[in-house]
Amino acid sequence: MKVKVKKEGKVKEFKLISSWKDVTLEKWLQLIDFETGTKTEEATETIAALSNIPKQLVKELALSDVAVIMNKIAALQQKQDTKLKKIIKIDGVEYGFHPDLDSITLGEYADLETFIKGGIEKNMPEIMAVLFRPIKEKKNDIYIINAYDGDIRLRTEEMKKMSAQQVQAALFFFYNLGKELSEILPLYLMEQLKETKTQ
Repeated sequence: MKVKVKKEGKVKEFKLISSWKDVTLEKWLQLIDFETGTKTEEATETIAALSNIPKQLVKELALSDVAVIMNKIAALQQKQDTKLKKIIKIDGVEYGFHPDLDSITLGEYADLETFIKGGIEKNMPEIMAVLFRPIKEKKNDIYIINAYDGDIRLRTEEMKKMSAQQVQAALFFFYNLGKELSEILPLYLMEQLKETKTQ
């Protein structure tokens, strides 16, 4: 998307992201950090991060122009697809989302639990590195990912290049899964308790 900025009688054209797919996980984490500052700092940093407008020029924009740009960014974020894509490609390598969460290993679960307790936003690349792994075999929509060995340092760096849209879809998936489990689990536990009492 192009943005025209008029300064000192001259009009210059700059590029703004055209889709939320253009935002990487690393960039998204920066945007989350900007939210802790003032609204002015957040707007300045967000526009500078999601466009090629120099930060100094962003500071010189009229408030009405800043509002228009921020509204365009918000509209792009709202248009994003929240459907989880189980297979993603980063630098030519296909990564698959854990195909069977029922069979998650104790090591995977322990690492996920540690990263989540340490702060989801802060540990998002690590969480994605546990859940998305290179596909070693694939046929149609069925795939097998590499086994989990706990060494995610390199994959964590790769996950920083992942689209923020894909990350948010994974978060949306987990939010819905957690909500569903919180409703189902108490019922399941009550059934187990009744069964234990009758035995």
